[in-house]
Amino acid sequence: MDRRDFLKGAAIGMAAIAIPPVNASASYLETFFQKYYREMTPEDKKKVVERLEKEYREKYHKDIRVKTTEAIPGVLYGYGLDLSRCIGCRRCVYACVTENNLSRSNPQIQYITVLQFKNGEKWVTDLEESEKYYNPETVPAPDHFYMPVQCQQCEDPPCVRVCPTQATYKAEDGIVVVDYNWCIGCRYCMAACPYGARKFNWGEWNVPTDQINTNTHYLGNRPKIKGSVEKCTFCIQRVREVPGRYTACVEICPVGARKFGNLLDPASEIRLLIETKRVFRLKEELNTNPKFYYFFSL
Repeated sequence: MDRRDFLKGAAIGMAAIAIPPVNASASYLETFFQKYYREMTPEDKKKVVERLEKEYREKYHKDIRVKTTEAIPGVLYGYGLDLSRCIGCRRCVYACVTENNLSRSNPQIQYITVLQFKNGEKWVTDLEESEKYYNPETVPAPDHFYMPVQCQQCEDPPCVRVCPTQATYKAEDGIVVVDYNWCIGCRYCMAACPYGARKFNWGEWNVPTDQINTNTHYLGNRPKIKGSVEKCTFCIQRVREVPGRYTACVEICPVGARKFGNLLDPASEIRLLIETKRVFRLKEELNTNPKFYYFFSL
């Protein structure tokens, strides 16, 4: 029994004491007794990163760099999406898959879902009834519009409240992150999320070696653990750099429908659109206070 199995048992009320095998390797013991990311000292993080990079190098034969870049002071990230411009091409979906090392099959995981609606439909409260499997080669379809949905990076995230191991939490820059080594795969967060933003790893992480993005973050796009839940982190491996980069979905959008920036900066583009456009947030009545704003510019 490893530490994750023990925690899973403890979370459902099993009275058990997990003792590592007598012949456990040093790497196994380090993983078993690994602290929460938030409790790690810089020295702890350095040791963990060195161990992970070594394991990844041996397993995937790639020099995968795992960063632990902290939140930038004075930054609270927000996102905007112009529904009048989105053409439903799904380039954002594919760019996200590539950038964030999402499993290609068994399971296939995508953080962004692009929904297709017919003009005049009652859509805001009927997201589950929308068309998800349209042909992206025939867009934009006449008399239709498109609405991408992903993690809304809530200011009051219900997924954080229900996590029994506190593996998921809201970071200082507003990004809701997951400490994958402490996730026990109970999927309470998936049930609590009203946006369907969380994805469960049913199988082993599966990305072709030649397609692995080696620029990763501990709380973001590093290789995932089977039985854990993952989600969008606003490309944390990009945006926390100085100078920061846009998220992959913002960079790839061919029509400029996606906006991203610092909500605390009065001169930022995200603040400008919030203050000058007719914006709305999904399911505001739930008081999750998303930092993801939809608007129409035309």
